[in-house]
Amino acid sequence: MKAPVFAHIGNQDLLAMQEKRESNARSYPRRLPLAIKRAEGIYITDMNGKQYIDCLAGAGTLALGHNHEVIREAIEKVLQAYVPLHTLDLTTPIKEAFIDELFASLPSSFAEKSKIHFCGPTGADAVEAALKLVKTATGNRTILSFQGGYHGSTHGTLSISGTTNPKKRIHALVPDTHFLPYPYAYRCPFGIGAEGHRISSTYIEYLLDDPESGIVSPAGIIVEVVQGEGGSIPAPIEWLRELRRITKERNIPLIIDEVQTGIGRTGKMFAFEHAGIEPDVLVLSKAIGGSLPLSVVLYDRSLDQWEPGAHIGTFRGNQMAMATGKATIQFVKEHHLPEHAHELGQYAMGQLKQMQKQVSSIGDVRGRGLMIGIEIIDPTKQPNAIGSYPAHPELAKKIQQECFNRGLILEVGGRFSSVIRLLPPLIISKEQIGDVLQRFYEAVINAESYFGLR
Repeated sequence: MKAPVFAHIGNQDLLAMQEKRESNARSYPRRLPLAIKRAEGIYITDMNGKQYIDCLAGAGTLALGHNHEVIREAIEKVLQAYVPLHTLDLTTPIKEAFIDELFASLPSSFAEKSKIHFCGPTGADAVEAALKLVKTATGNRTILSFQGGYHGSTHGTLSISGTTNPKKRIHALVPDTHFLPYPYAYRCPFGIGAEGHRISSTYIEYLLDDPESGIVSPAGIIVEVVQGEGGSIPAPIEWLRELRRITKERNIPLIIDEVQTGIGRTGKMFAFEHAGIEPDVLVLSKAIGGSLPLSVVLYDRSLDQWEPGAHIGTFRGNQMAMATGKATIQFVKEHHLPEHAHELGQYAMGQLKQMQKQVSSIGDVRGRGLMIGIEIIDPTKQPNAIGSYPAHPELAKKIQQECFNRGLILEVGGRFSSVIRLLPPLIISKEQIGDVLQRFYEAVINAESYFGLR
């Protein structure tokens, strides 16, 4: 069979090929029906020549956007040097230079007592490694996670993720997993709003100390400082500090999953720094590889009790990803991108809150840095006791479609798939953010009109 020539065909041709040959489990093309021809900076161009602003950015992977010059240079240097591209866990100068750069980007008190383990290329594999690590070190088996949390789609990580739909047909998930209430002001699990985090931390402490709680001593607690797939929900700083106090006093390893928040996304190099705390275990992926597949676990050396080969993977020696990862970390620090993310995030959320007053379907605007969530609600329905309106997933989907029609790519997630998520590259400018917000506003207006809300 002769291979097709793709240079002169359009979106629909490639999408038809994809539908015919690719798994029914594919997801993004169903909501974002395009085939990509070219990408640079915050922009991508489809096969039909239409340009889009990319506010999905590889689900947060592309910290520097598409084809940034420092990424291209790092790749070219690796190729020109004829170094091995694949090394299992054998070391190289590239690997040691990456580790040096990563450790230098961490709070020194954490870096000084940490060890690093290279995992398979996905964040889920690093989470799997973290679970094995704490279970081995503590001798315990129970993992405590949080409602709304997302840690991957492998068998183990799905077990500790809050999302229920993918679990419906998957039997015998990992046992001894229990879910705790995550502070979510707009849809507070305790029905009181912003102060619900105090009840959450009190509940967790009482549960851990209750000999009749039904939960045996945990091997670890895993948490996202900002829930990503759960709806861009930032945990209150006070709650994070309480969680760290509670776990430290009881010698329970605290695993912080920064697969999506790490490397400047939230306005700090690492999201846990906002609270002035340190985890026992830190999980990193996505941006850490500078747009190429890479994941690592960093952890307190006291936990380093597993045996050689306890967590292995063929592709844990991705030298090119280590080179691009090092280049990304350097660029993020040298160009103060965490501070840039903080400033633009504050600006964008301020503009969105003004927009909220002009439209009827935005129930909540929240986030940290350039990780922003806009909750879409049905204003025609009755609000609950704390003034929160029911979710409107159909309207959220329509807004996403209207954005796409206007050349703006963004994702929908969160509870009931009703949260519009903004995850632009960290290099985005204030002017470009303004363009994003204008297109988004027009999309909301059109979508509300479609549903008779204007």
